[in-house]
Amino acid sequence: MKKEIKGYSKLSKMQKIDWLTDNYFNGNQEVKAELISFWHEDLTVQNRFDEFSENTLTNFYMPFGIAPNFLIDDEMYCIPMVIEESSVVAAMSKSAKFWLDKGGFHTAIIDTKKIGQVHFIFSGDHLKLQEHFSSIKAQLLEGGKYLTVNMDARGGGVTDIELIDMTAHEPDYFQLKVSFETCDSMGANFINTVLEEYANSLKELVNADTGFGDTPLIIMSIVSNYTPDCMVRAWVTCKIEDLGEVNGVPAEIFAKKFKTAVRIAEVDPHRATTHNKGIYNGIDAVIIATGNDFRAVEACGHTYAARNGRYSSLTHCSLEDGMFKFWIDLPLAVGTVGGLTQLHPLVKRSLQILGNPDAQQLMKFCAVAGLAQNFAALRALTTVGIQQGHMKMHLLNILNHLNASEEEKTFALTYFKDKVVSFTTTRVMLEQLRSAKVKDGR
Repeated sequence: MKKEIKGYSKLSKMQKIDWLTDNYFNGNQEVKAELISFWHEDLTVQNRFDEFSENTLTNFYMPFGIAPNFLIDDEMYCIPMVIEESSVVAAMSKSAKFWLDKGGFHTAIIDTKKIGQVHFIFSGDHLKLQEHFSSIKAQLLEGGKYLTVNMDARGGGVTDIELIDMTAHEPDYFQLKVSFETCDSMGANFINTVLEEYANSLKELVNADTGFGDTPLIIMSIVSNYTPDCMVRAWVTCKIEDLGEVNGVPAEIFAKKFKTAVRIAEVDPHRATTHNKGIYNGIDAVIIATGNDFRAVEACGHTYAARNGRYSSLTHCSLEDGMFKFWIDLPLAVGTVGGLTQLHPLVKRSLQILGNPDAQQLMKFCAVAGLAQNFAALRALTTVGIQQGHMKMHLLNILNHLNASEEEKTFALTYFKDKVVSFTTTRVMLEQLRSAKVKDGR
């Protein structure tokens, strides 16, 4: 049975590694050497990485690649992606190529409002609280100006404060719902700081001494990662006939099957979950590459997908007047300043690849990534099937798992050009190849 360790966070990095290898790997020095081998050779960079999180031992590598040839709003881009899943970058690239001669991708920002909430219990005079809220709101805004002055100067800041009566759900429960514009920053730290200031001020403004009968009990003050009013739209459109023959399927039949596939994801939560997961294959890869919070972005998107009481597709398709249109409306809060944007060297390079975008431009790139990935998946699913392309891309992972040599990998890539790829078929192929070599004395 493993023993508790006290003060682990206070140990040096080498001491942490020593403790881990001694207690979980029987002192195996190969494990220790392996952990150290992933350190960055520049200790200044490594120290920066160590400070991103806590109890850091080493770095966990992820592939960094690009999907080229994206025509977005009549400009050409490469989209940087950080993802470990096979076929995602290839699929994105295929979508970019498919739409390149059909007008490319189009985008529009719908809104950029973000939300924070002060949750509190107030057992005093509810009616008086509501009657005097306009005055309370004005005092909150004035009292918090010293925190918002810089954001105000950049065109952002607090845009509204609302009192939300939640007593139908929980006795005496109210919210301050605060709307923010945070410009090019994601803004979570800024929002949380302002909310905590408003919470403290609310207790001073609303209490027994001021005639409200009670002092609010502040439960918590926190940004909401659900941003249905911070929205971007991306779409592709062309004449149905211009889709051409898709993997052997005539344009009109492909368009009908594609639209039906989207409709299935709109009405069936089981399909919608996998459908939207594929969308976030593209979005998350860009979010990570640009140093943003993929967990917040996904949580927001999945909540939005269930906003009508049933989990549904984030993308939609129409066939009207001979035109094919495929689009996504995506709630998305991202930033291009603050956080890791100037601290992680590859995040900085990712933003440079994208032309040093502002937050709204980055929203557009993420929406395009999600739409492109979904188009590629549905294109395959409704024609040749998903496994043909996915498993071919996954072949190298299987070969590496089976410790294939470079010569065996080269043989396998040719061998499986017209065959079904699976772990079993790959293993059998290697066994037969190696057996033949033994017989030939090679």
